Amino acid sequence: MSELSRLRWRCRRGTTELDRLLNRFLDAESHGYAALNAKGREQFETLLTCEDDQLIDWLLSGQRPTESALVDIVQQIRSVSGL
Repeated sequence: MSELSRLRWRCRRGTTELDRLLNRFLDAESHGYAALNAKGREQFETLLTCEDDQLIDWLLSGQRPTESALVDIVQQIRSVSGL
């Protein structure tokens, strides 16, 4: 399984909204996952370990993560989706 396929599988969440948001980030070429450096990719993988309710708060409701290491990746995902 390729890295992208593995990540796409991990992006499957409990809500359609999160699925779309995370997959849009994976597919975006200029500002999405492909443009991340190693630190950004690590942050994205860490984000995928979080619970859906936290992701909804951060990605859809615009709340700021308490973990400072996730702030940048949350902002990038929201930016790609125009939020």
